[in-house]
Amino acid sequence: MFKSVVEEGTMADSEEHHVLKFRLFDGSDIGPSTYVSATSIRTLKERIIAEWPQDKKVVPKAVNDVKLIYSGKILENNKTIAESRIPFGELLGGAITMHVVVQPAVARKKTDKNPDEMPKKNACSCTIL
Repeated sequence: MFKSVVEEGTMADSEEHHVLKFRLFDGSDIGPSTYVSATSIRTLKERIIAEWPQDKKVVPKAVNDVKLIYSGKILENNKTIAESRIPFGELLGGAITMHVVVQPAVARKKTDKNPDEMPKKNACSCTIL
């Protein structure tokens, strides 16, 4: 039923495990899979990219194209599941759902405006003699 995903060298019998699934923009899911609490957010994003459905119009190419959101917070790549304060064991037999937002580098470049390209605003200036 659930796939188990564990980073090499991080699995210990005493480590906490999280069942996570990732909700995409169209309501479809990737997962659920089991991860240890020492798994980094970057590793989660790499797994999402590897398992991304090929029939989607928007496909992330790199880890920085993907944003993971849990409880209204964007999770940072350099943190682990435990450091991100994702609860474990709260849902008996259930999976924790994280939302996935994709913003490819091309889309970010289009939204970042160069100040020289922006239209000049009418400015009021006063001169006191």
